[in-house]
Amino acid sequence: MKIAFVASEVFPFAKTGGLADVSSSLPIELSKLGVDVKVFMPKYYHIDEEKHGLHFMWTLGNIPVRVGGKVYEVQIYKSKIPNSNVEIYFIDSPHHFHRQNIYTNDKDEDERFILFNKAVIEFIQRIHWKPDLFHCNDWQTGLIPLLVKDNYSWDKVFDKTAFLFTIHNVAYQGLFDRSVLEKGEMNPKYFYPMGPVEFYNSFSFLKAGIVFSEMVNTVSDTYAKELLTPEYSEGMYGVLREKGSSFSGILNGVDYELWNPATDNLIPYNYTPDNMGGKLLNKKWFLRQLNMRFDENIPLIGIIMRLVKQKGIEILMEALPGLLQLNVQWVVLGTGEAEYEEQFLKISEEHYDRFTVRFGFNNQLAHQIEAAADIFLMPSHFEPCGLNQIYSLKYGTVPVVRKTGGLADTVQDWNEYNAMGLDTGTGFSFSEYSGAALEHTVRRAIGDFYNKPVWNKIRRNGMLKDYSWRKSAEKYLELYNSAINKRNSQ
Repeated sequence: MKIAFVASEVFPFAKTGGLADVSSSLPIELSKLGVDVKVFMPKYYHIDEEKHGLHFMWTLGNIPVRVGGKVYEVQIYKSKIPNSNVEIYFIDSPHHFHRQNIYTNDKDEDERFILFNKAVIEFIQRIHWKPDLFHCNDWQTGLIPLLVKDNYSWDKVFDKTAFLFTIHNVAYQGLFDRSVLEKGEMNPKYFYPMGPVEFYNSFSFLKAGIVFSEMVNTVSDTYAKELLTPEYSEGMYGVLREKGSSFSGILNGVDYELWNPATDNLIPYNYTPDNMGGKLLNKKWFLRQLNMRFDENIPLIGIIMRLVKQKGIEILMEALPGLLQLNVQWVVLGTGEAEYEEQFLKISEEHYDRFTVRFGFNNQLAHQIEAAADIFLMPSHFEPCGLNQIYSLKYGTVPVVRKTGGLADTVQDWNEYNAMGLDTGTGFSFSEYSGAALEHTVRRAIGDFYNKPVWNKIRRNGMLKDYSWRKSAEKYLELYNSAINKRNSQ
């Protein structure tokens, strides 16, 4: 089976969130299952060619791609995803991708990804590689199914090519003016009220990807159910309901070669469920780096998140005045909206001895927080899948989460399971989206932190969970086959 895997970010080349991790780990696991998978992404300005072993494909030369009536000369670079034989191809158009940030608010944001979508198709045509399926991810790739089935329908290489479109976060929909049709040279017949690309009088890349793909999925079972409701779907529930059985959820896996405290080379002390001594040593070492006092009986709460409303910042700010009264230490890593960064900075200045904040993305620091913290907090308003709670389980860092999306699928509340006569809980969760519910649940967790036999049981339960990619990759293979069969029957 030949799979063209297309995404706007892939770890370690470019990352703003979990999409990058999925776009690296899933193709590697698919390759292990015998799939011929090639990955495609933009070549952003910050990608270090030498560090990542990128090679310009001289045999292809420049590929002309027309957007908005102008022809751009696109070049292709090739490398491999680290620790694998999976080939990854970079679409290089300096005018579009050599900018400060991966995503922008620039007026030509639509043109950037029109070009990316077209260039991927044009490149595949030139290498005479016939994919059985395009696996498209999020709005930035949403035009590919439409373009292949309309603009490029003359090319028999794509005659039976099927499409799977994965929604990693429905809140990002790629909404632009209807001029996208002209810029992308797409047939205006698709744009009309309630039509396949129209969404409240805007052109939606996301909707186009959903409508023109044989199969659509998202990144957890619970999030799939939530997306069929008005509350969580950002208006897309009707479009997704129309997909019927062609829409489903598959929980993201994690790469335990990268995220495993037994082998992690980004932390000073390794440890296992049967030898937890390194966990405490990591905490001691980490707090010294932060100039904070070490006391094994004071819980350290870690937070790694984008500082945006989706992640539950509002209820966290509601709960913090009460939580800061407790004898607890905090470390926050993240970046996002300026107002939230300012609030966190103010709190860290007022409570400098027990509240530290670091802005930006730092992979090594993220590993160190997971290894050092006792509790990991994820109070998300919604969370399609979430990966940090899964990393936390593996690192014996007990997650406290809101029961939504992938958080509900991966964290089992200790007290809730105890009430059912089970001792298999792995963390603590709450349903109500409020500061009071969050504070109450953190207090529950801290209460059990002091009951060491219980705490050790919760930690061990989490560390023994297996959320590796293998099972998820096998489910994706089933979806690929379903999409291919559906396409062939049309």
